[in-house]
Amino acid sequence: MTATTAGNDRKPPAAPTGGHPQRWLILGVICVAQLTVLLDNTVLSVAIPSLTKELDASTADIQWMINAYSLVQSGLLLTAGNAADRYGRKKMLLTGLALFGIGSLAAGLAQSSAQLIAARAGMGVGGALLMTTTLAVVVQIFDDTERVKAIALWSTVSSLGFAAGPLLGGFVLDHFWWGAIFLINIPVALVGLVAVAALVPESKHKQGDRPDLVGAVLSTIGMTAVVYAIISGPDHGWTSAQVLVSAVLGAAVLAAFALWELRTPHPMLDMHFFRNQRFVGAVAGAILVAFGMTGSLFLLTQHLQFVLGYGPLDAGLRTAPLALTVVVLNLTGVGARLLPKLGTPGTIALGMALVSAGLAAIAVLGGSHGYGGMLFGLVVMGAGVALSMPAMANAIMSAIPPEKAGVGAGINGTLAEFGNGLGVAVLGAVLNSRFAALVSVSAVSLPAALAAADGPAERARISDAFASGLETSQLVGAVAVLAGGLLAAVLLRRAERAGASPSGQAAAGA
Repeated sequence: MTATTAGNDRKPPAAPTGGHPQRWLILGVICVAQLTVLLDNTVLSVAIPSLTKELDASTADIQWMINAYSLVQSGLLLTAGNAADRYGRKKMLLTGLALFGIGSLAAGLAQSSAQLIAARAGMGVGGALLMTTTLAVVVQIFDDTERVKAIALWSTVSSLGFAAGPLLGGFVLDHFWWGAIFLINIPVALVGLVAVAALVPESKHKQGDRPDLVGAVLSTIGMTAVVYAIISGPDHGWTSAQVLVSAVLGAAVLAAFALWELRTPHPMLDMHFFRNQRFVGAVAGAILVAFGMTGSLFLLTQHLQFVLGYGPLDAGLRTAPLALTVVVLNLTGVGARLLPKLGTPGTIALGMALVSAGLAAIAVLGGSHGYGGMLFGLVVMGAGVALSMPAMANAIMSAIPPEKAGVGAGINGTLAEFGNGLGVAVLGAVLNSRFAALVSVSAVSLPAALAAADGPAERARISDAFASGLETSQLVGAVAVLAGGLLAAVLLRRAERAGASPSGQAAAGA
């Protein structure tokens, strides 16, 4: 056995400049695979009426169809990243594509709610492997000079998938039956399998003789329980036994996971990463950008449909400028060019300040200026996301040794899931609290309150109360994002100064 296979990361042969000679073609392949996974996070939402009718699905069935995918994917991200590092990133990428394709076929041909829920869970396993291995491969095949630009293009896919999911789902459902929204994944998975097998180099890092099975089990159970509590909180109530038991169980299991990782000789997640201020700063920023963006869009879709009267497809089109701004700025390399000039702390601070300003603009201008004010806020938010997200992903991956790239990608994905769930939960709770305080009817949701309203004047007052609650929640999100940006920038600046000092350089070398 050679030293390469027994120890450190096996990297592909480097080209004279930039890394692997086919790195940009490989990036295109893995971005297509990533896009398929992300589309499936949002595409199902527009198919709910069809599923309710054709599968006779109950409200609980619909919730599990949506949540089974995200729950399984979230719970397995760290485990999937560790498996990619240990057994081979290319191997796990191929496995993820195969599982995702098989799950999509089963979902498209499902004849009952239970079959579709099981198929979605299987797709979640494949999705976890794809989400972690795609970013890990990017880190392996690009060197420091091009990695920020590559990660920016990789993160662009996230925004594109978020915006395109409802639009693609609406188009497919206008022409085909509901199962087609899953079957369109199959040709993409097949092309991805062939391209990955032919182009992507293998890389892995073998640690010890045995995998960290206890850590894998604890992290999966803990993450799944916490994410389930976040997802189910708005529907069941944050003080309900179902949510509290899940949250307490998740927190307890994750605490046990942290203690185990500190004791085991070959941990799947080195807890000492959290002593690195660069890592902690990027973690704080990543959570709060996802918090602001997802929570804001969750509320805006309700405002566009319930207050302004747009249909689901039209509402999706009117939130698309945020994602399109991210796509345009990242494709033109604006963030990658600013990062060397401003530095990581400055770029993240500027990006998150723009996200905060966009949220505030939507709150202040979205109601009085109609869609024009909302459009301005969405574009400003998109500019902030385009600057901050790639810089934070690069900071997280740079703070983790290259042989742990899969685990780093798992952490990055887990943070996004936490931020998404917290954004919907916290900003939704602020909106509901403000709305309930302003309306006298007993209904706690806008549709129910409008249905119970007595006359046009009462309905107008209820709509105004909802708009006021929306404004308050957006302003809360703006303050949280701005505070997170300042915190992330301060921690990253401190880490850079510590690294530049002689003692910091010695510690880094050790």
